[in-house]
Amino acid sequence: MRADRLLSILLLLQVHRRMTARELAQRLEVSERTIHRDMEALSAAGVPVFAERGTGGGWALVEEYRTNLTGLSPAEIQALFLTKPSHLLADLGLDKAATAALIKLLAALPSGHRRDAEYVRQRIHVDGAGWHQAGEEGVPFLPVLQEAVWEERQVRLSYQRGDGTVVERLVDPLGLVAKGRAWYLVAAVEGEMRTYRVSRVQAASVTDQPCVRPAGFDLAAHWEQSSAEFRAGLPRYLVTMRIDPAILPRLRYAGKYSQIERVGPPDAQGWLPVSMKFEFEEDACECLLGLGPHVEILEPRALREKVISLAEAVMAFYEEGGEGGEGGEGRMKPPL
Repeated sequence: MRADRLLSILLLLQVHRRMTARELAQRLEVSERTIHRDMEALSAAGVPVFAERGTGGGWALVEEYRTNLTGLSPAEIQALFLTKPSHLLADLGLDKAATAALIKLLAALPSGHRRDAEYVRQRIHVDGAGWHQAGEEGVPFLPVLQEAVWEERQVRLSYQRGDGTVVERLVDPLGLVAKGRAWYLVAAVEGEMRTYRVSRVQAASVTDQPCVRPAGFDLAAHWEQSSAEFRAGLPRYLVTMRIDPAILPRLRYAGKYSQIERVGPPDAQGWLPVSMKFEFEEDACECLLGLGPHVEILEPRALREKVISLAEAVMAFYEEGGEGGEGGEGRMKPPL
């Protein structure tokens, strides 16, 4: 695969202009000696590479040795560089291939377009893993927020909090994040980082005031850190149970921030011991009650008793006839 490595070296030098042998070796996962041999091969093939000694030196290409990519509009370039390869590509073994493709594309872009590509990657981030299963949300003010992020202008928001109250905020928009089917605005308010769910924005207008962007701010890194902090702060309600193996796939997609922690080997009856975390007791009760006789709750005892009590209440309701049942005072009367 030496030919692929030589091409990668050539494209990396086109992008970064100058790189040391150590940087190239780390990037391509080879030794520095291998890099020096590759440079000799490139030079022998007529590629104008040269080494600069001293501080700030390294391997470089003659400035005129460039290949420009034509036929793409600025918007098309921004779309291509919208996000870095995700964990989904890693699962398929394609993460390195996707990274190499982006390097090649970036190397072929004129210098001005390279700045555009990095600009969009610092302002739009796509997180493919949603919080939980949810429908699409209305985001009528997303174009306004996108304009504010693009133009680096402060935006005035009317925002509905989770408790229903509406607040007014003047924010510095730093980037937009798509997580699953939900959009979020990452912004600074008087120097403090905040995250706003775009579907809760009641009104938005771009001002003439420039946005103050923190030095060195990285949207993807900030989102990863804040997401980890959010998950760590969620309430955790641990339930231990034994289940019919047939419902295990259904249990994995219970939603509501639930997560299976452990599945043990089958017991004497062929059932599986399972430890599972829910956000609240109500979520666990709703989920497990719906599984009927295919699950037995072991701990907490309070949850077990609550599910039993609710099941008995359902049985009593139907035994008494309920609305439209076979008997009892609750029976629905036929229409006149």
